[in-house]
Amino acid sequence: MKRREFITLVGGAAAWPLAARAQQPAMPVVGVLDAGSAETNQRILVPFRRGLGEVGYVEGKNVAVEYRWADGRYDRLPGLAADLVLHGAKVIAVPASTPAALAAKAATTTIPIVFGVGDDPVKLGLVANLARPGGNATGINFLTAELSAKRLGLLRELLPAAVRVAVLVNPADATRTGTVVRDVGAAASELGLQVHVFNASTTREIDAAFTNLVRERADALFVGADPFFNNRRVQLALLAARHAFPAAYAARDFVEVGGLMSYGTSLADAEHQVGVYTGRILNGAKPADLPVLQPTRFELVINLSAANALGLAVPPTLLARADEVIE
Repeated sequence: MKRREFITLVGGAAAWPLAARAQQPAMPVVGVLDAGSAETNQRILVPFRRGLGEVGYVEGKNVAVEYRWADGRYDRLPGLAADLVLHGAKVIAVPASTPAALAAKAATTTIPIVFGVGDDPVKLGLVANLARPGGNATGINFLTAELSAKRLGLLRELLPAAVRVAVLVNPADATRTGTVVRDVGAAASELGLQVHVFNASTTREIDAAFTNLVRERADALFVGADPFFNNRRVQLALLAARHAFPAAYAARDFVEVGGLMSYGTSLADAEHQVGVYTGRILNGAKPADLPVLQPTRFELVINLSAANALGLAVPPTLLARADEVIE
């Protein structure tokens, strides 16, 4: 064999794997947008990834995932959503945040969006209707805001002598704050309770709110559903215990870190379904044809250790209805 022919053959052989790699399609990119932080929101990724896996997608194997976290600063969400658009995301997944879902919707009218929101997605303008979303967004409505009145009733059942209830809301999410204040106010009137609203959108403001709670001598605390509060759940549970405030929360995450009681839908179930819908869209489904899902299961979780520390005797009727009692 001549030297020139040998070099040509070797060069051609070396090019074969490069050519094969060039022909392999790039992995689709899924953007995950959330109002919280990576450190405190790892919990949402477990059910989300499980949902993706059920439809055939494994991160790093046949799908790439770009994460964008606002770290509780809702004003950063529009920029983060725009960044995911620039990065060529095939789907933008918002596992559990109304402000993040609205930011994604404002950033694109073409890239599919799969959301998990506690507020009515029709009223928010995310979809045309629940059965036929009609646009580039669909997802799960886990009814957090709508359950405020029920949660207040359970708090009253636990504390029949309570008169003054403090309601903690995050003014950074004006839509949800308005819904919570309205619904809790209406329910409080029927229950004969006085409601005092306190605002907090930073860690320092949460501390200040508890100082004011002590000054106002509130009998109980109602924490509005909000991703920022969920990120600060340890701080909220510790402050409630330190100041001996019986508190009701929207998600079991608070009770698992020492909070007293929660009532709401299973966020893990919603985040799992966001993963399933994301995978289905990667497989060719259109968000306009995927109905917005709503939960049929609600969970009451009570922390007996927290109740004992507060000197509270939980009514047997309430314990009997609890889906889980943490000893």
